[in-house]
Amino acid sequence: MIIASASENKNLEKRVAITPEIAKKYISLGFKVKIQKNYASHLGIDDGLYGEQGVEIDQDISNVYKSADIVVQLNLPSNENLSQLKEHQCLIGVLDPYNNKEKINELINKKVNNFSLELLPRITRAQSMDILSSQANLAGYKAVIESFSQFEKAIPMMMTAAGTIPAAKVLVVGAGVAGLQAIATAKRTGAIVFATDVRSTSKEQVESLGGKFLTVEGAENLETEGGYAKEASDDFKKKQEELLAETLKKIDIVICTALIPGKKAPVIIKEEMIKNMGSGSVIYDLAAVQGGNTALTEVDKVIEKNGVKIMGETNILNKLPTSASNLYAKNIFNFIVNLYDKESKKININLEDEIIEKTLIK
Repeated sequence: MIIASASENKNLEKRVAITPEIAKKYISLGFKVKIQKNYASHLGIDDGLYGEQGVEIDQDISNVYKSADIVVQLNLPSNENLSQLKEHQCLIGVLDPYNNKEKINELINKKVNNFSLELLPRITRAQSMDILSSQANLAGYKAVIESFSQFEKAIPMMMTAAGTIPAAKVLVVGAGVAGLQAIATAKRTGAIVFATDVRSTSKEQVESLGGKFLTVEGAENLETEGGYAKEASDDFKKKQEELLAETLKKIDIVICTALIPGKKAPVIIKEEMIKNMGSGSVIYDLAAVQGGNTALTEVDKVIEKNGVKIMGETNILNKLPTSASNLYAKNIFNFIVNLYDKESKKININLEDEIIEKTLIK
């Protein structure tokens, strides 16, 4: 069986789905691996490194797709490349079925098997395949680094002969995987860290990392069975707004990570709250692509309002593409191992397997 991957639009996506290390593992399982020429050269990974592992390299993207049994990518391919896919092929990636419904329906009609890994169930067996966790970890770390680069004061407390510089105060909104990594990163640099989340179960995790958990009085736990946050009631939102409004007056840096799968990001930080923040404060909004957690977020722009900088990018992982690719490629490999029947050397789409059933778009 042939596993293949082609280059993506580098302006939008610098990560790759197959690294030389993972290509070697596929080949040891009995797969053939094919990639497009200069597939990962932008990451400093020469085609020769793939060739040494036995990977076939082709200049023509249509040959890469047409010859494959399994196509692995980051995002849904372009319309032109989607037309190359054929019956019984498997397409594996982050397909964003909520926003690509029409294109995916066309693939379903062509009898292409589409697996979207952001739909993985939150179960122990799926942890090694969990692309949301592996990528969010890096995103949380990088958001802190990017926001610190815009903050024009020192982060840790410094005691000098000339006086004391106070530690920066950081607020992390949303204590999922990205938020927890943001807390850990900010804490390691010497910041005083606060965090808030609608899931009350996050309190223990936040505090274990040295953060202070902020919660509204009498808050209910707004967590789905799958471990994600769900929509809050109007009463909760009002109480949360009041708590945030007071807290933000004393905060230097805010990292926003709150997302609801398949929905527009909740607007948590209103314009009035931003007006009351201190001049020189910074907000990094990881939810920017899904509308943003602030009322003023604009994608790929640094907005300044009353001296407060608000940042958000289309794809922050384009700033860590090598690390992100290494983790993503391993996630994909583990997913395919679960999908692959070693005895028959074929793909086994067993819908009794929760991992396969949840990720296959039907």
